[in-house]
Amino acid sequence: MSAPTFPFKENAYTLYSNALCPYAQRAVRAFNAAKVPYVIEEIDLKNKPEWYHHVNPQLKVPALRTPDGTILIESLVIAEFVADQFPESKLLSTDATERAQLRLFIELFSSRISPFIYRTLTSATVEDQNQAKESLLAGIKAVNDELERQWQRSSGKGGPFWYGDKFGFAEIATTSFVGLLVPLGHYRGVAIPETEEYAAFNKWKNAFFQHPGFTDVKPDDAKLIDAYKKFVAETK
Repeated sequence: MSAPTFPFKENAYTLYSNALCPYAQRAVRAFNAAKVPYVIEEIDLKNKPEWYHHVNPQLKVPALRTPDGTILIESLVIAEFVADQFPESKLLSTDATERAQLRLFIELFSSRISPFIYRTLTSATVEDQNQAKESLLAGIKAVNDELERQWQRSSGKGGPFWYGDKFGFAEIATTSFVGLLVPLGHYRGVAIPETEEYAAFNKWKNAFFQHPGFTDVKPDDAKLIDAYKKFVAETK
């Protein structure tokens, strides 16, 4: 039986990705931040190629083929692999406490913000939409407060990024989802208030919205809005 075939570049990192997927953007940002050469094999999520199940049986992006032929899946796994494989990039701290604080921040963001972005879009009644919006804003406030605590630590250096002036792993792991506030604002009118209780979050967002680590990967607003139309439930 012949080995399964799929496209990749010999002796290189091949990243199977989709430009509009926030999870795939994590992996792209990790490679860019580490300044590691890679090639992208763009996957059409509406019409996945027949060979893609040989790369990732779950048919999700991103996936990574390393130069030795190892296949890795899951965006945070790939991003952390890049950070550990290329420690000179200093994307992750070598200090155990700092790494633990970073992981707690990513978990806080992933549990308190990401789900409610999608829930606000998919909720069909005004009541459910409002509840999802309230939960989202509460999550943003929790992230805001954690940013404030981090910036008081020596590793935070007062911001505006998790590690002071460095766009790093915290931003790689989370900023794709902050970018989804664009379609969320378009379809549901959600905006982060410009008030003191959200000041740290807005300071952070405004900083990375101007940083190449974010902007070089950020999809065009119109394309992002169009891509997320499929999630939007008609209000009953």
